[in-house]
Amino acid sequence: MGHVLPSQGVKVIKKNKSMHFTPSETDFIKMVQEKIAGNHFTNHVGYQINHIEAGMVMGELDLKPHHLQQMGFVHGGITATFADVVAGFAAFTLVKKGQNVVTADLKVSYLNPGIGTKIFAKGWVIKAGQKLHFCEALIWMENAEGLKIDIAKSSSTMVVV
Repeated sequence: MGHVLPSQGVKVIKKNKSMHFTPSETDFIKMVQEKIAGNHFTNHVGYQINHIEAGMVMGELDLKPHHLQQMGFVHGGITATFADVVAGFAAFTLVKKGQNVVTADLKVSYLNPGIGTKIFAKGWVIKAGQKLHFCEALIWMENAEGLKIDIAKSSSTMVVV
C-alpha cells in the first residue's frame, strides 16, 4: 500500500481520507438535519452544514465582526467550535436512533491566521467503534484569489451515548 522514496529509503503509506462507512440508519441525513436544527449554539453562531454523508460532514460560516478577535482574524474559539461541530456531526451520522455523541476530547492545532469573509470545515470519522468514534477535522479559508489556506486541524474522540 505504500512506496519507497529511492533517495530516503522511507516507506510512505498513503491514507485514504474518504473511508467508507455504512450508517446504522437509512435516514441518517434526516437525523443529522434534525439534530442540527435543535442545536441552539451552532445556529446562534451561524454555522451552516451543507454536505452530509456517512462518516463525513462539511459546512461553512459567513464571518461577521463578532466572529473575529482583536487583530481581525477568526477567533480561535470559533475555529475550535467549528472543528468540534463537523467532527461531532460526522460521528453522529453513524449512530442508531436514540443515540447521541458527545465530545470526550478535542485537540486543535492552529496553522495559519483566519483572514477572509468565509470559513469552511470538513469533519470525518477515522475509526468508528461501539462506544468511541475517533474523528478529525480541517478548517480552511479561501483568499481573494480563491487559494485554499488551511487554518486549523483537529483530532477528537466522540463518545456514543
